[in-house]
Amino acid sequence: MSLKPHLSATLALGLPLVATHVARMMIGVIDTVMVGRYGVDPLAALVLATSYFFILMILGSGYALGLMGLIATARARRDEVQVRRSTRMAMWLSVIHAALVAPILWWSGQILIALGQEPAIAALAQEWLRVMLFAMPAVLCAMALNSFLAALGRPNAVLIVTLAGLPVNAALNWVLIWGNLGAPELGVTGAALASATVNWLQLAGLLLLAVSLPEARPYHLLQRLWRADWPAARQVFALGLPIGLTLVAESGMFTSTYMMMGWLGTVPLAAHGIALQIASLTFMVHLGISNAATIRVGTAHGNGDAAGLRRAALAAIILSVGFALLAMTAFLAIPRALTGLYLNAADPQAPAIVALAAVLMVYAGLFQLVDAMQAIALGLLRGVHDTRVPMVLAVVSYWLIGLPAAWLLAFPLGFGPPGLWLGLLVGLSFAAALLMARFWGRSWQAAPLAPAAG
Repeated sequence: MSLKPHLSATLALGLPLVATHVARMMIGVIDTVMVGRYGVDPLAALVLATSYFFILMILGSGYALGLMGLIATARARRDEVQVRRSTRMAMWLSVIHAALVAPILWWSGQILIALGQEPAIAALAQEWLRVMLFAMPAVLCAMALNSFLAALGRPNAVLIVTLAGLPVNAALNWVLIWGNLGAPELGVTGAALASATVNWLQLAGLLLLAVSLPEARPYHLLQRLWRADWPAARQVFALGLPIGLTLVAESGMFTSTYMMMGWLGTVPLAAHGIALQIASLTFMVHLGISNAATIRVGTAHGNGDAAGLRRAALAAIILSVGFALLAMTAFLAIPRALTGLYLNAADPQAPAIVALAAVLMVYAGLFQLVDAMQAIALGLLRGVHDTRVPMVLAVVSYWLIGLPAAWLLAFPLGFGPPGLWLGLLVGLSFAAALLMARFWGRSWQAAPLAPAAG
């Protein structure tokens, strides 16, 4: 059997997931652009706050991401009850996680100051984080419902809900950041209120889909939602926590570079945030393909189809490499045009920020391919329910190799901001190599599949 059907199937599933991730990311982009035009200090605070929020959110997102593989495997085995049990407990664990991280969000100002950030910037960041504390349950439960609906073959429905939030977010930002239409001028806090409102509206939309779509109705998702199912919760927790920790290892490396960039001043921090957000937008493509790979590989895993599993994996890799090469070309060809979109040209600090961000975009282009490959490898491994060893490989790559390399290149060796990005490239390269070796070296590549453990 050729790869063409697998490429088509991965694209059909992956493109709506890619668009959903990009649309979700665009909420952050809209906030960054609009706050950037409000002022440089608020922009620096927003960059700091969103990275802080993201690392706590991504730790709790492992339950939703692990859910994709669980549902794909359960559906292949025609186990409808397991689909419902896993999804409900993923939502339970998401709410529990949101409650546990609430104090870290509420007292974030003192934590950021202890990490070496300027007090004024830390205070502004805390304003945003205290509002977004109340959005965390909505964000995580929406991710679980995204996984549920995508694994049922309805990623387009998720996309529609996500896209609907974009104009609402932009309109609320316009009103609340600048105080238009008689509203108070709230700056960064206004951006947080807009984002939190949109997240709760999107969760409501996804819940409606989860109980009304023909593909979803047979699972009776909200039936006895309040009743604990500890065996299912343990399964989701055992698979999802390593995924969350793996993502924390990666995002923590990036967040740590935010902290280190903050030591270099407001202009480097703002430039770093702009360049990294543009790179993150292209990463959403690889994340969507990775999610599709999880579902496709998980289905093959449930059916015991080793040959189909391999072809599904190759299709995801080919698609991701192709896009990485396109993104790399754009980053190297038009860096100033891309970074200049984020700032008010009349701001006196804008030329310095755009110039530095354009330099950093060159490094972002260089790590496109390895960033894509580590994302795809993780998606493939989740499809076969292999999450514990990948977590260890990620921690080694990002924290024992990438982050020390970034610090060494930026400070002792004196490369400054570009040195931090070179360190990111080193860490991502190790992760891509080790994780791909893990997937292709396992026994399921040559033999009929049995249910995977942990």
